[in-house]
Amino acid sequence: MARKSDRPAYRCTECGWSTAKWLGRCPECQAWGTVEEVGGAPAVRTAAVARVATPAVPIGQVDTQRVTARSTGVPELDRVLGGGLVPGAVVLLAGEPGVGKSTLLLDVAAKAASAEHRTLYVTGEESAGQVRLRADRIGALHEELYLAAETDLGSVLGQLDAVKPALLVLDSVQTIASAEIDGAPGGMAQVREVAGALIRAAKERGMATLLVGHVTKDGAIAGPRLLEHLVDVVLHFEGDRHARLRLVRGVKNRYGATDEVGCFELHDQGITSLADPSGLFLTRRDEPVPGTCLTVTLEGRRPLVAEVQSLTVSTQIPSPRRTTSGLENSRVSMMLAVLEQRGQITSLGKNDIYTATVGGVRLTEPAADLAVALALASAAGDSPLPKNLVAIGEVGLAGEVRRVTGVQRRLAEAARLGFTHALVPADSGEAPAGMRVLEVADIGEALRVLPRTPRRSRSAEPEGGERAGRGASERVAQARR
Repeated sequence: MARKSDRPAYRCTECGWSTAKWLGRCPECQAWGTVEEVGGAPAVRTAAVARVATPAVPIGQVDTQRVTARSTGVPELDRVLGGGLVPGAVVLLAGEPGVGKSTLLLDVAAKAASAEHRTLYVTGEESAGQVRLRADRIGALHEELYLAAETDLGSVLGQLDAVKPALLVLDSVQTIASAEIDGAPGGMAQVREVAGALIRAAKERGMATLLVGHVTKDGAIAGPRLLEHLVDVVLHFEGDRHARLRLVRGVKNRYGATDEVGCFELHDQGITSLADPSGLFLTRRDEPVPGTCLTVTLEGRRPLVAEVQSLTVSTQIPSPRRTTSGLENSRVSMMLAVLEQRGQITSLGKNDIYTATVGGVRLTEPAADLAVALALASAAGDSPLPKNLVAIGEVGLAGEVRRVTGVQRRLAEAARLGFTHALVPADSGEAPAGMRVLEVADIGEALRVLPRTPRRSRSAEPEGGERAGRGASERVAQARR
């Protein structure tokens, strides 16, 4: 009779999952044909009581000087991190290819380097010469910034012993492999081993570490989910590659809040922080234009003024086009239905309709509903909204305008940028000084800010304050065709 320890064992070559029975598909990583026999089943062992190296102390006596955050030199990144990098902290930055992750971290590595805090930049995807060319282009050169091109985990750990950096930047964790683990670089077992070894080194040395991570087609971080649990901070780098705006969004942060967003502008000379990014989302005009409406969105806790544009064009095809950019197609379709049914604007269903945002910003929160509805109504009637007007509110299917969070912060940002009029839901609180706020209960009241006659037949345009104060009898005449 075979002993229990002589039974064969099987292990997945991709993720390292082990079992006592062969399976065609690994239940851990869902890979087919990767479970292979590796020998006898491991004996079950329990940990013995060991000598305590560091005795427990009262929590009030724990020294907090070693976990004081140090600035990275990039204000917007410090904002997301909660003040800067904490010694020993491990940060995972993930994003799509070409979004600017390497450019940002190379700039951080150069600005964080100093005589007392040496920085090591390890690249596994590019050669040292390619990184040097990028550093010359963006001005990321410093005497205490060291560069190494490595793909072996042992070599990376050897570089840490030689350089003794206070900050390590690794681009990327999916390109580093350990010779002790089976599988190709980027596999689940390799990523787990590499990340675990670097995290142990960071904690032992008190070395802040920035890891670059790849993403899947769905936008999730590639590799085992355990990777996100092991690191201290998880950041997502977002942005349309055709736009200048880039957002760094905190997903997990053991040292600060997770609802902060950092704004950056990517250009030919590198990437720079945007302390006031609202200018990217607005079009400066001397006169108002039909089909445009301004709103204030919240990215984390930061209010941003954004512009919604709409264009309606008559068409002869049976199924008119509905095209959106920067907006959710489902929300725009809901606003079209509400305007037709509750606002009595029947001409929208017969036209091609295009809606978009300015500057590459993406509006997904319901607080932009009112601005989208007013932009569509303004385009349908060829009637511009009053100048210096912002609209904030969620619109329901019954036509009601609902309250949203952070109205006071939104109005304060709009007032700071010079906007003087606002449409908000009822019971939204006190208005900022110098701003006239009109509370609306439904979409019908909101549509009264539009003039009664189309733009092309109007000889003189009323003042915005007069439009905002019109009575219930004034409707959009041309919108009720």
